Amino acid sequence: MSGEELEVWIDQDLCTGDGLCAQYAADVFELDIDGLAYVKDGAGELQSAPGSRVPVPGDLVLNVIDSAKECPGDCIHVRRAGDGKMVAGPDAE
Repeated sequence: MSGEELEVWIDQDLCTGDGLCAQYAADVFELDIDGLAYVKDGAGELQSAPGSRVPVPGDLVLNVIDSAKECPGDCIHVRRAGDGKMVAGPDAE
């Protein structure tokens, strides 16, 4: 998967607030005051708008994919930026 640009987002309606994602990739995910997980942009700013997508840093690709696979709420979506193909999360093949 290296070399492919990925983007990630969270469906907060499905988020359980478990926090596994933030343990896997704290530079990408954070729990907000509402107890739900959100993505952070490259500057570390929380993106609280529903469906906010951020690029996955190259050094965190495996951590972000693992977080999507382990998420109990099945709410983390990871896709290739180039063609939109889902690579991890509930809609991945």
